Amino acid sequence: QVQLVESGGGSVQAGGSLRLSCSASGRSFKLNAMGWFRQAPGKEREFVAAIAWDGFSYYVDFAKGRFTISRDNARNTVALQMDSLKPEDTAIYYCVVSKSPDPGRYALGYFDSWGQGTQVSVSS
Repeated sequence: QVQLVESGGGSVQAGGSLRLSCSASGRSFKLNAMGWFRQAPGKEREFVAAIAWDGFSYYVDFAKGRFTISRDNARNTVALQMDSLKPEDTAIYYCVVSKSPDPGRYALGYFDSWGQGTQVSVSS
């Protein structure tokens, strides 16, 4: 059984930075992209970024240039460094494991393992 445990959320002022981490356990993730979704109040969950075993990554437009995803395969961890945060980045952020090795396949149905979520709040 896959377990994903996120950490690193919190509150920050606009322009600040946060680093989210996710520890995965339960099996090998060599054949799976790993990544992050987020859900803001009153909105649907949306894809943020994903990364393949070999380090190839894919970002949604709002994350490009501000967020950096990384992966440590030896430790089964994935991280999301978020810089230049904006109030609209406020959301619960979820660590996810994809059924696909391709990080560019970001439709919701590709992701079958989810963490419990960590809150990120950005004030203006």
